[in-house]
Amino acid sequence: MGPGNNTQISEFLLLGFSERPELQPLIFGIFLSMYLITVVGNLLIILAVSSDSHLHTPMYFFLANLSFVDICFTSTTVPKMLLNIQTQSKIITYEGCITQMNFFLIFSVLDIYLLAVMAYDRFVAICHPLHYMVIMNPRLCGLLLLLCWVTSVLHSLLQTSMVLPLSFCTKVEIPHFLCELNQMIKLSCSDTFFNNLVMYLAAMLIAGGPLVGILYSYSKIVSSICGISTAQGKYKAFSTCASHLSVVSLFFCTSLGVYLSSAATRSSHSSATASVMYTVVTPMLNPFIYSLRNKDIKEALMRFSAMAVGKSP
Repeated sequence: MGPGNNTQISEFLLLGFSERPELQPLIFGIFLSMYLITVVGNLLIILAVSSDSHLHTPMYFFLANLSFVDICFTSTTVPKMLLNIQTQSKIITYEGCITQMNFFLIFSVLDIYLLAVMAYDRFVAICHPLHYMVIMNPRLCGLLLLLCWVTSVLHSLLQTSMVLPLSFCTKVEIPHFLCELNQMIKLSCSDTFFNNLVMYLAAMLIAGGPLVGILYSYSKIVSSICGISTAQGKYKAFSTCASHLSVVSLFFCTSLGVYLSSAATRSSHSSATASVMYTVVTPMLNPFIYSLRNKDIKEALMRFSAMAVGKSP
């Protein structure tokens, strides 16, 4: 459905973080560095998992998929922002804005669902260790991943299809560095009651459901760990889920902080700055958390590095 049938405008302006020209090179350098670290770090995780047969387990299967989604997540927004800074242009086309919003929704929801699936994996591994490989078989892992993708895509299509009929009159400035669903609805001069209703209901279901599942899984994990008699056994059990728990805490705490701060302040620029925490910083830190806190990943990365050096002329 073309924009000409539903809106009087053909482009938006992404205002970003600051209007001051002297800050643009600094912002460009910071975000380019974070983007490169995110891509390289998550790519190393994917290569380590795929190249090391010791890591061909359900836990690392989902970790590799999380790394792939994190690369896509940041690639949806950061390159466009860097291009706009480099060309000194704030313009994004209507079609480009809708496309960016669509993929941003897909990959953000995928992040949430994958973290929930990984929590379930750790629950089975610690609470039912003898049946772990039977329960978390390749078929179930594939079905869980497919369910994550299908649900994320359907949610994104629903939200996007509800934005397409909206009209945008004169104000086309988005006080953000990306085309966010909430910002698009705020800019519309159409009746957005149902858009807001569906957006908030979907947010409660999509974020609340996995969060409840994660909290339940870890409550059972903690109970199971407390039941282990030896201190060494407790440490070993906890160490298998420490990295994932760190990533979950970082993602949900920063996301919750963004929405609480946006509710407490009327400054959209402050909300945009805060949203960097879960859209850019969290995907960048995930590889460091898993590689520093996970002995298997560190060993796999060292073996991969040795193999790469050995093959070089």
